[in-house]
Amino acid sequence: MDTIAPGMVIGVSRHGQRTVETAGRLRADGASALRIASLTKPLTATATVLALAERSIPLTTPAVELLPDLAADWRADRAITVEQLLAQVTGLRESVEGTTVAALGDGPDVLEHAARLVVRAGNDRRPGERWSYYNGNYFLAGCILATVCGLSYEQALDEVLLSPWNLGATGFDTPGAPVSGWDDQTAVPVEAYPRGRRPSGGLWSSVDDYLSFCERLLGTPSLLDEIRRPRTRPDDPMAYGLGWALGPSGQMYLNGRLPAYRSAVLLLPDHGYASVVLGNQAQDLPEIARRLSELQYDLTGDDLSVDLDAFAA
Repeated sequence: MDTIAPGMVIGVSRHGQRTVETAGRLRADGASALRIASLTKPLTATATVLALAERSIPLTTPAVELLPDLAADWRADRAITVEQLLAQVTGLRESVEGTTVAALGDGPDVLEHAARLVVRAGNDRRPGERWSYYNGNYFLAGCILATVCGLSYEQALDEVLLSPWNLGATGFDTPGAPVSGWDDQTAVPVEAYPRGRRPSGGLWSSVDDYLSFCERLLGTPSLLDEIRRPRTRPDDPMAYGLGWALGPSGQMYLNGRLPAYRSAVLLLPDHGYASVVLGNQAQDLPEIARRLSELQYDLTGDDLSVDLDAFAA
């Protein structure tokens, strides 16, 4: 395990031409494995869109119809669709916390149990009424991906997305030589990520692999257009597609936070541009946001450093 002082790996792709650099005293490169936290969500969303399209299931299908085993416990609005889950506009009551899901263990049915807790809690608002960031949406989305594929969530993500897109360095198992995380001057031991929370933030990846994911998404126009179409209302806190926040000049972005790891990604589809930064320091996010904003500024004229830092991941 790398125990050198913290830093970040910065990758940029412009029409498939890449540059990768390391900042700080981190001994790492584009192939180094770090936790990507909520940067997992775009992969869950993309795999779910692909899996449903392969089966001619519309994204507007009510989620309860795809999760019949949860129907008897469903206290949430039965009109909630898959699309609304991925766009975080379900209005679900945000009562299921990460610690509750972690306490469920890591058994084969843990994701279904987590999803059951979410739908038992009901709704605070009508679906589509307001955007609000809630990991419970992605517990349900991951459960749908698993159910429609007849596999575990992990197997389904691999079969639908990771293997076909050659993302061999991206997965849930702790790599053999992960980059260790830091909180200020203290190295933080690597801990297992609760299996029931994996659709919302459980992946390890590398800058090289995440750029490959972004490049493939940018190169698949029909899929990209579906994912980046806003599902939010003009008065919502932000514009949001399927797993991505949307910026003023067509940017797609989000950040990720886990103890001792910070990450962020930004795409400009109309410019064939993708950038991702993975860091191993709990205090990295403001600097990551500044770097990503500066890198895209010449293309848009937008300062997104505050938005990238403040996003709700």
